[in-house]
Amino acid sequence: MKKKKLAGAMMSFMLTAGVMAGCSAQSSGSSSSGGDSKTIKVGVNLELSGGVASYGQSLAEGLELGVKEINKKGINGSKIQLVKVDNKSDAAEATNAALKLISQDKVSAIVGAATSTDTKAQVQIATDNKVPVITPSGTAEDITVKDGKLNDFVFRTCFIDPFQGTVAANFATKDLKLKNAAILIDSASDYSKGLSAAFKTQFKKNGGKVVSEEAYVAKDTDFHATLTRIKAANPDFIYLPGYYEEAGLIVKQAREIGFTGAIIGGDGWDSPKLSELAGNTALNNTYSTNHYSSKDTDQKVQDFVKAFKAEYSGKSPDTFNALGYDTAYMLADAIKRAGSSDPQKIQQALAKTSDLKLVTGNLKLDKNHNPIKSAVILEYKDGQAQFKTKVNP
Repeated sequence: MKKKKLAGAMMSFMLTAGVMAGCSAQSSGSSSSGGDSKTIKVGVNLELSGGVASYGQSLAEGLELGVKEINKKGINGSKIQLVKVDNKSDAAEATNAALKLISQDKVSAIVGAATSTDTKAQVQIATDNKVPVITPSGTAEDITVKDGKLNDFVFRTCFIDPFQGTVAANFATKDLKLKNAAILIDSASDYSKGLSAAFKTQFKKNGGKVVSEEAYVAKDTDFHATLTRIKAANPDFIYLPGYYEEAGLIVKQAREIGFTGAIIGGDGWDSPKLSELAGNTALNNTYSTNHYSSKDTDQKVQDFVKAFKAEYSGKSPDTFNALGYDTAYMLADAIKRAGSSDPQKIQQALAKTSDLKLVTGNLKLDKNHNPIKSAVILEYKDGQAQFKTKVNP
């Protein structure tokens, strides 16, 4: 373990030196990120393996489909070239990936990471080197604003945790008429803690009562004791803002100990593996907040579903596929308006993104680089996520 850490530190040091050496070349436009280039290199820093590989792989599929469509027409005579690096669902690897993409590959922008933690691992690098980063699905509020200061070069395609947590609380109290909540979070996850905080504030504001609060750590597999304590508090439902690997097991084990109440989660539930882990029957009477549903009848959504199925042998696109696809178009729109592949000009254009019609909703970035857009509520029936309702901002 110590040797791995030392090797990682040395790699980061060498790559940092490479970044500093390459900054002048990148700024001058003499590399592939210059304004005259016919190929615009875009870095892809995603979790293609490791604990949340399902997210990264889905984002990559959507991103690649979007870029394929965009390149048919081109952007001001140029085409996008994706340079993919697997961050292995690890923050240190995400840092090293960003360093490589900037120093060695000379990318004009970076897409990724999928999770909030892995995204934040590259924020300082992007800022120092003035290369814009767009996370398709990192929802933690402090990705774009830290300690009251805007991270100028960081953007996102997804809505933020406070909005998603608030939507969940309103749905629980106003639609499901639930009054007593238990909250079960991943104590090591910024994502889980952020959703929980927003949910708790709004739920109490709506007159709800939190009767139990428990925590687990990612990679835990036995939750029976924790769930037994929760059940003893007699909640109407459990709010479970975690990732699919643990969420699936928690739902399964909650039903095994006899908890029949509702369970509500967030977009971290979105994975084909959720039903494999939980079981189809156990998922009944569960819900999640999300960015999109393939069952939404909106024409733009259905056009995307059709194109995705044609590209990927009939597979139905999930939320991360849609967010990856939308990120491709968000970046292409900024590059077109910038009239250049220069990273700083792209950053300026991204900051002015407005009224962009995407699959996950019409997008306008606010002053903190956060999208103002809709959310959807999904209801799970026999293992399948069904579109229940759409919530506008």
